[in-house]
Amino acid sequence: MKRWDFITLLGGALVSWPVATFAQPRSAPLVGWLSPNSRAFDTDFRNAFLQGLHEQGYDEGGNVVIEYRYADEHFERLPELAEELVRLRSDVIVARVTAASLAAKKATSTTPIVMDGTADPIGAGLVASLARPGGNVTGTSSISDQLAGKALELLRDAVPGLHRVAVLSNPANAVFQARMLELTKAAGNSLGIELQVLAA
Repeated sequence: MKRWDFITLLGGALVSWPVATFAQPRSAPLVGWLSPNSRAFDTDFRNAFLQGLHEQGYDEGGNVVIEYRYADEHFERLPELAEELVRLRSDVIVARVTAASLAAKKATSTTPIVMDGTADPIGAGLVASLARPGGNVTGTSSISDQLAGKALELLRDAVPGLHRVAVLSNPANAVFQARMLELTKAAGNSLGIELQVLAA
């Protein structure tokens, strides 16, 4: 799904925000931003996101408020940060990657969640299907889960006789990394390539 589609999804969630029941009505919808990354790491995506909102008629600090929560690579903090965004009564939560999307889904079954960059949302249990996600989670899915085998194929083609490859894995990002390792190992077995997995 392209950036425009992602912004349109979010825009639809923002347009419907007054329908929700609130104890204290707000003058602008509140978007919760949940990321396992640092603020600096998310700069490019955040800028593109803000530009997309602007193109849809929303400007941060004007007719939309954004509360940012960054885990700074401490994935174990995501559930706490997600719950904080729910307590703030976010009208929609933008969740960056699988781990943040799962934390947000666990924190609320009613607040709309727009996931971004999730490799396998069906396998992770975030949505029922890509065509009909169901529940309160929607958004974009990357194809990175399909690239594991392709990466090994490219390496094999580039290095004739290749039989052993080291794979770096981030154990802090347990859900995504486990899925990627599973797919990479399966691809390695089919290609006859031995993998050496290193936590990094």
